Amino acid sequence: MAEPTRFVVAVVDDDPRALESLADLLEAAGYDVRSYSSASALCECGGLHELDCLISDIGLSSMDGIELRRVAQLERPDLPVILVTGHPELQAKYASMMEPERYFEKPFDGPLLVAAVRRAVRTRVR
Repeated sequence: MAEPTRFVVAVVDDDPRALESLADLLEAAGYDVRSYSSASALCECGGLHELDCLISDIGLSSMDGIELRRVAQLERPDLPVILVTGHPELQAKYASMMEPERYFEKPFDGPLLVAAVRRAVRTRVR
């Protein structure tokens, strides 16, 4: 019997500690994680096409998480995107375009984020 395919989750964060922490959390939950320190690093390698879920910090330099979300939706309308931020004031600014279950403020509850990823990949059509 073939081993079940692990879901692939990309994490984009320009804070190395946050990036490593998120990757560790998701790997411990059984996901195959791809880590990127910028949105352009993800886009330039064509990584959007191999993903089951994308987690991005909003406050990235150059291309921010909101713009990355827009690019991802254009290229992969079926790709679930979860946004995280360490700046709560951004929630009010972007609240109308975010699904509450796919938006987390740092520091976030790890098990709640993992549960959101689990829901996101289960609802995505493979």
